[in-house]
Amino acid sequence: MTQAPTPTADTVRRLVRALLEEGGTAGGPGPEVRPVAPGGTPATWWVGARHVLRLATDRETTLRRARELRLRDLVRPHVPVAVPTSVAHGEWSPGLVYTLDTKLPGGTAEEHDVSAVGEADLAGLLRGLREVPPRQAETLGVPRVAPRSLEALRRMAVAVAERLARADEFDPTRLHQLTPPGAAQLAAQPGSAVLVHHALRGEHLVVSADGRVRGVLDWTGAVLGDPAEDIAGLALAVGSGAAVRAATLAGYGARPCLRGLWLARCDTVLRLAEGLDARTAGPRDAEALALPRTRLGRAWEAILLERVTEFREEGEDGPDEKV
Repeated sequence: MTQAPTPTADTVRRLVRALLEEGGTAGGPGPEVRPVAPGGTPATWWVGARHVLRLATDRETTLRRARELRLRDLVRPHVPVAVPTSVAHGEWSPGLVYTLDTKLPGGTAEEHDVSAVGEADLAGLLRGLREVPPRQAETLGVPRVAPRSLEALRRMAVAVAERLARADEFDPTRLHQLTPPGAAQLAAQPGSAVLVHHALRGEHLVVSADGRVRGVLDWTGAVLGDPAEDIAGLALAVGSGAAVRAATLAGYGARPCLRGLWLARCDTVLRLAEGLDARTAGPRDAEALALPRTRLGRAWEAILLERVTEFREEGEDGPDEKV
């Protein structure tokens, strides 16, 4: 199997120069190019001030990027926020694609707080994703993914919580709020699959200085599945309160909101434990733990909904059981 080439600044400059020549704007040194995230294998590059170039470095990413181009066109009419537009795409190496996208103006949710109006933008995003016809998404190759077991996730989080307690990172009694019966009540409901972005992390939300959500990046991981996964992603990106308010505005009831909340909470406990394990295996790196700690704090924000919601078993009139 031939090893894929490593993208370099010279690779990107040659590609951009060729694109400029095709567009009839050749001449001069061309725009500045620089990696978005220095270090490792840079596959995403800023091109001047207006574009971003993404290079697929393996066959799987190539397939996902090709699907993303079509999916963005399908999603765009349904959502109130911007979706990147490709101005050029093709192969930068045999069998490996590139996409040159317009840069969406603004920062990220890691840089700017989302305002109340921004929460309404997120509600429109969740509502729009639910309106995308699943059959059309499947025709593009978007896979169906089964919902995760919240009970299995809860058990894994409980198993590592004591280790976090010994490191003075987390109080394991907080997980007692989610009991096995409660996890069972928050199981995903049959027939609830919708188009899910599946990576609504802070770096993928384009947020303006006034707190409006202006766009959403990176649709390569989209699936047809559990809408609570996007609610969970928003809990990590903007906090549980804002995520649940946005989901409620989008028309989601208490069950998917609380399911998303607990998916996020259990995930953050597991990710922080993984970060601590990696730190003990090598040099101490507090910076590497900063984001897992921040996300854990966001996900574990106390919200009124979890204090007042009770569920009945479907089709039963027996007493309610608190989650």
